[in-house]
Amino acid sequence: MSDRNKKIFLALTIIGSFMVYSVYYYTGILKNAPYKFTEFKSFVFKYGTRDSMINSYNSATGEYHYLNNRDSLVKTTLFLTKDDLLYLHRKAADLGLWDFPSNEFGDDTTGFKGVKPLRYYIEFNYKRKSKKVLFDASFNGNPKLKDANEQLIKEIMHVLAAAEDKQKK
Repeated sequence: MSDRNKKIFLALTIIGSFMVYSVYYYTGILKNAPYKFTEFKSFVFKYGTRDSMINSYNSATGEYHYLNNRDSLVKTTLFLTKDDLLYLHRKAADLGLWDFPSNEFGDDTTGFKGVKPLRYYIEFNYKRKSKKVLFDASFNGNPKLKDANEQLIKEIMHVLAAAEDKQKK
């Protein structure tokens, strides 16, 4: 065997072993992933002050309650499309919702200028598991975690507003 053939054989052996191991390892991880969209059932989103979370949405029932700009409670039925739900599922996965702690509370109960901080409840339900997060706007923990929570909340509110606009048309 020439030196060139020995080098090619050695390179193929190392690369081939690595590829086989990678396929084996990642197949097992992806197969046992606890939060797959194929198992997605519903999500629940609520927000408001600590004592009353009046604003809420439940994707299973389509119940959507929120305070409008005149402080009137609006009750409507709003069903999201499969694409909207897939978008929220992927956004939650991208932001790492599955690794968020369940309770993220802040110490501040009065908020800025005496206004109570908002509290958000996010729940994603799947066939085998569910993930629930309770997030306070006054949370002063890890800034990256706070930013990820705020971004997910913003995306959920955006999807709900867009779906409501589509329904009105």
